[in-house]
Amino acid sequence: MRFGSFFYPTSFDPSEDSQAIDDCLHEAALIEELGMDAIWLAEHHFAGEVAYADPLVFASAVAARTSRVLIGLGIVEMALHNPIRLAVQTALVDNLSHGRLIVGTGRGSNYGAYEYIGFGTTMSEGHERLDEAEDLLIKAWTEENVHYQGKFWKASFPSIRPRPYQQPHPPLARACINEESIKAMASIGRPALLRGSSTDSVGRSITLYRDTMFSEGFSEAEVERALDNSWVWRECYIAETDDQALDEFLPPSMRASEHLRGMRERWNPKDQKAPDPAPLLPRSAYKAIPDPGANEALIGSPKRVAEQVALLKDAGVRNFMLSHRGLVSREKAYSSWKLLSEKVMPLFR
Repeated sequence: MRFGSFFYPTSFDPSEDSQAIDDCLHEAALIEELGMDAIWLAEHHFAGEVAYADPLVFASAVAARTSRVLIGLGIVEMALHNPIRLAVQTALVDNLSHGRLIVGTGRGSNYGAYEYIGFGTTMSEGHERLDEAEDLLIKAWTEENVHYQGKFWKASFPSIRPRPYQQPHPPLARACINEESIKAMASIGRPALLRGSSTDSVGRSITLYRDTMFSEGFSEAEVERALDNSWVWRECYIAETDDQALDEFLPPSMRASEHLRGMRERWNPKDQKAPDPAPLLPRSAYKAIPDPGANEALIGSPKRVAEQVALLKDAGVRNFMLSHRGLVSREKAYSSWKLLSEKVMPLFR
């Protein structure tokens, strides 16, 4: 199994953004030092959901401070980007990192319609543009003398420079949030980025993905390769005891959830109804033994988190995107990652 850190620092106040960004850069070196496998970066705007907001610019800084870990974009909100410029930017990051980039794409925010409005588009238009945007992105990465005539983009150019470091292009994955999107990615053999609401639901998603690939005629080796490059997002915080972890992580998590709910209520257009995220489990729902049917984050002592990881492994998970969401101090984050690397990760290598 591979363990990656998902830099998803929620900032409640603009005055806190700079510190959150500094903390992430400090953590990048720590993640590599502790032997973790990847750093993932998100894109969200306006609400402080992700303090650095722009994963492409931030990926350049992470590339400069690390030498080994993979750098994943999880995800680029395709609705907010020109695919040709995105091809240039990602090719540059791929060169800066010497081929460590993974490009995760998606239509954009699942819950914040105001992000689309802020960039002059809509949720429905973002969804409609996604396939064409990815098609043009791949052509820009891989072809010369491109002449593209699509519904949304029409462009002609010799070739982008620089070319991607990885050939023919950086690995491409897509965020999958429902059965339709899982089947769509499995049908073309593209790795998926998943966030299930429980261990059981993640297992069902992975089974659906695997079965769909086989039904489309992919070989066992191709299915295994796709699953080896699919990742699952989970919040994660480890302390010496279960009670300590729950006490330190759940209250700020609830505060972050309320902050973002308030932003959605204030800024989401009433005529563009966006779904609400699954509610966080209260502290009372976390029992001594992990419940595979519950929407649990990976929270607790090393023993409890290892039990959760074992359940997820049995469900088919091979790679983790783990995040404390910047909701604890730098010192507590360091302690959590150190416990993960010393007492949990070795059990699954």
